[in-house]
Amino acid sequence: MPHRGRQLERRARRVRVVVATGTLVIHPTAVIDPGARIGSGTRIWHFCHVMSGALVGDDCSLGQNCFVASGVRLGNRVRVQNNVSLYEGVEVEDDVFLGPSMVFTNVWNPRGVVSRKHEFRKTRVGRGATVGANATILPGVILGDYCFVGAGAVVRTDVPPFALVVGVPARLAGWVSRHGQQLRFDAHGWAKCPATGERYRTREEGGIELMLEPR
Repeated sequence: MPHRGRQLERRARRVRVVVATGTLVIHPTAVIDPGARIGSGTRIWHFCHVMSGALVGDDCSLGQNCFVASGVRLGNRVRVQNNVSLYEGVEVEDDVFLGPSMVFTNVWNPRGVVSRKHEFRKTRVGRGATVGANATILPGVILGDYCFVGAGAVVRTDVPPFALVVGVPARLAGWVSRHGQQLRFDAHGWAKCPATGERYRTREEGGIELMLEPR
């Protein structure tokens, strides 16, 4: 029994691999195929699988039981929570949060007996976006920068930058700041982030924009 305990302890210990520009942390149960590229400071936890040809940026985190397919691109500082699979065609930009058990897809009309690998559609997640737990993203969708997809939503169409979408199917429910705070617009179309003081305004052609200079 003591010997068995030591074995389990050794198996559970994190493995630290020094790379050229920092430290990469990979749990011993994770599988990193030859040819996968993992950035400095990234942490990959229990039972993950990163395939050859995948690119994971710097300072990312892959929670337990994540899968990253060949050809997938993750930017820097991406947080992937437990039980998320990123299939071929998915591109994720910097500072994105992917909530627990959210789902990507890459084929619009899958059948078990029909091969449609040549029909994979690209899905892009913009910088700073959040996808809530158990949300589903249909193939070919673009999630705009800093948008926020609520938990359990089913996204069938593109989401504008800073948009808050919820429900099945996902519908526009408001707007959020880069800090993730919901925005309240005045009669003149201006809003201020309650956390940072950043100002936003509505656009005549639709959507909102961040104003880097004070009005």
